[in-house]
Amino acid sequence: MQKAVLFVFNGDPMCFIHVLLNAINMNDKGQEVRLIMEGAATRLIPELAREDNALFQLYERAKTLGLVEGVCRACATKMGTIEAAKAQGLKLLDDMSGHPGMARYREAGFDVITF
Repeated sequence: MQKAVLFVFNGDPMCFIHVLLNAINMNDKGQEVRLIMEGAATRLIPELAREDNALFQLYERAKTLGLVEGVCRACATKMGTIEAAKAQGLKLLDDMSGHPGMARYREAGFDVITF
């Protein structure tokens, strides 16, 4: 089985929509996929949960499918969105000095893709 972890650093919604679309598409094709929000992308957390947001439906689908692995604890703290992440039940990832490390995914056979 092909496996990929998508690390999203870019906080631009136009980038994030493509991450969501690709994660869902890869999952639909039987691939194991994880999505991790890092850097400026953590700024999107409260916006994505708003029903009037254009990305809401895709984001909810990705969460329902279990594709959202979590968010960077350090970056969500820095961006002021850690409480929104907690309220959404998102896992806070911090195994590498407060940030989610890529090494464990590489060791588990995941291709690491960054946005």
